[in-house]
Amino acid sequence: MNSIDEEVMRRIRQDLIDSYDEELEMELEDQTVAQLTGEEDVSAGAQDRERRRNYFRELFRLQGELVKLQDWVIASGHKVVILFEGRDAAGKGGVIKRITQRLNPRVCRVAALPAPSDRERTQWYFQRYVAHLPAAGEMVLFDRSWYNRAGVERVMGFCTDAQYEEFFRTVPEFEKMLVRSGVQIIKYWFSISDDEQNLRFLGRIHDPLKQWKLSPMDLESRRRWEEYTRAKEVMFERTHIAEAPWWVVQADDKKKARLNCIHHLLAQMPYQETEHAPVVLPERVRHDDYVRQPVPLDIVVPEVY
Repeated sequence: MNSIDEEVMRRIRQDLIDSYDEELEMELEDQTVAQLTGEEDVSAGAQDRERRRNYFRELFRLQGELVKLQDWVIASGHKVVILFEGRDAAGKGGVIKRITQRLNPRVCRVAALPAPSDRERTQWYFQRYVAHLPAAGEMVLFDRSWYNRAGVERVMGFCTDAQYEEFFRTVPEFEKMLVRSGVQIIKYWFSISDDEQNLRFLGRIHDPLKQWKLSPMDLESRRRWEEYTRAKEVMFERTHIAEAPWWVVQADDKKKARLNCIHHLLAQMPYQETEHAPVVLPERVRHDDYVRQPVPLDIVVPEVY
């Protein structure tokens, strides 16, 4: 194995470690950062341990601010739509998970629409997205959005030239109409380099837990890197409007991208801490004649662990 191959494999291993960190994050509730990062592990470099501690410390702080934002959205009746776009493996799903992790799913919803059905293909293009727009006191995060037409549909030939042009004529007016009706629109593009996407795809190939993420469409998008770049540039040029501008998140470093995106998102709304009445746990009502019945052993899940 030459030095280039060794370097690629080293980076793939590091990426796998980062991905497992992500799963630990999602399980973390009452553990301390020090427990999670394993300070006793002498094999981990001091610099890496410090970097991870700083990341988790800042992530938790920002997630606390997101809870305050959620409370303000409810109290003020604000309506916000957040679009997440970018190349395959750019990290959109990761930041969406971190944003929603501590929030009420009835307030902060994720819309990740599948490919349109035969019936939906005959509808007004925006119709199936409209059904997911927020009511007062709600936030909706679109994991890919109506901009599919400007990206994958254009590059893969899933729409005609006429449909493509009609999209660009309509989308600025569509978004302006939403803003006039009181819906705030925030649009993020997650930008990764050619080399980084290649590395992440290789990482998925080498990780049996993530191979399912590599669809034939993902592999084809890798081959058509330059076509996607041109499509993105046209999209920015024709849909970057004052009412709903694009914001680009530099995403080669996934952890930094998450923190930067959440920090920026918080700055887009004039939220403030909402006062709540103190929560008092009521006394449990007890009855002398109540007897709890034993659970039949044949329906108890075996305690293997």
